[in-house]
Amino acid sequence: MSDTLNQPGQPDTGPGFTGAPAAPATEAFSFSGRGSEYFRIWIVNLLLSVVTFGIYSAWAKVRRLRYFYDNTTVAGTSFEYHGNPVAILKGRIIAVVLLFGYQFAFKLNPIVGVMTLIVFAIAVPWLIWRSLQFKLYNSSYRGIRFGFRGNARSAYKVYLLLPVLTLFTLYLLTPFTHQRIKRFQHNESRFGASHFSFDGSVGDFYKTYLIGFGIYIAGLIIIIASFGGLAMIILRSGFAYMQVFFALYVWSFLMYPLFLTLLQNLIWNHTRLDQHRFRSEMRWPRMMFIALTNIIGIIVTLGLFTPFAQIRALRYRIESMSLQPAGNLDEFVADNEAHGSATGEGMTDLLDFDLSL
Repeated sequence: MSDTLNQPGQPDTGPGFTGAPAAPATEAFSFSGRGSEYFRIWIVNLLLSVVTFGIYSAWAKVRRLRYFYDNTTVAGTSFEYHGNPVAILKGRIIAVVLLFGYQFAFKLNPIVGVMTLIVFAIAVPWLIWRSLQFKLYNSSYRGIRFGFRGNARSAYKVYLLLPVLTLFTLYLLTPFTHQRIKRFQHNESRFGASHFSFDGSVGDFYKTYLIGFGIYIAGLIIIIASFGGLAMIILRSGFAYMQVFFALYVWSFLMYPLFLTLLQNLIWNHTRLDQHRFRSEMRWPRMMFIALTNIIGIIVTLGLFTPFAQIRALRYRIESMSLQPAGNLDEFVADNEAHGSATGEGMTDLLDFDLSL
């Protein structure tokens, strides 16, 4: 018997032992949209929006988002978009009225312009808050709606108070404000009865901004040094100016995919849904290649490559994402099903427009 029984403190290796429970498999996001398919949607949307003087753009947005949602899949199921084009049209009319009012008010009278600016500033946070509610409530996964529980008071804090303070600090508060906005958006979002959470710190955002800014400055120094320094640039001909300007423009353009990569990885690597974690693994060289070839394709085809470019960029961003379940994902979704179908029923009269920015 002593030969067949494990000693105290030793792991069980008997016939019935199956080992520790296997960790749930990581679920990668996938995107099945194709440029040729989306081109047909894009060109029809464009033509009808022009013919109707922009009115059809609300229906165009719904067609576009439904295509993107239907082709975005995780754990074998795609997302769904339920937005109402009339609601989006209402939001766009409000946005256009505010923007035109802001433009013409200063031409009419400086005092009227300032008053219009104040009204605009007061209205925008509320409109963004309502738009977030609309966007999430009209998104679903396996028949369960997303939602946004944030209140107007918090929206005014992150979309009005903090931006004003950022302006007065000469934008030194930009990373802080960005962190507070993402924390508000993610912490207040939900899927059925489960809530998202965001634990990215202010320090993480400052670090990301400093890395991006540092790489940008290093690039500027290298470009200037390669042309012999500022003194040599000043003494050279107009053609030298054009070379420097072009080099700086290209470098600034390449910074966009770098910053986009840093931010997506930062934000989603600090986001959870209940106990389930998200993971983003975008790589700058790949994103830079996509952005550069996209802009070349758009220029060469006089804009006709635009839908293909959008699909290429979106596919990479989505397929860089994955969901790392803390347990059985099917059970988690089932637990939310009973709540998800009813959570928005009392809110449908509130979610009647989308700012559509």
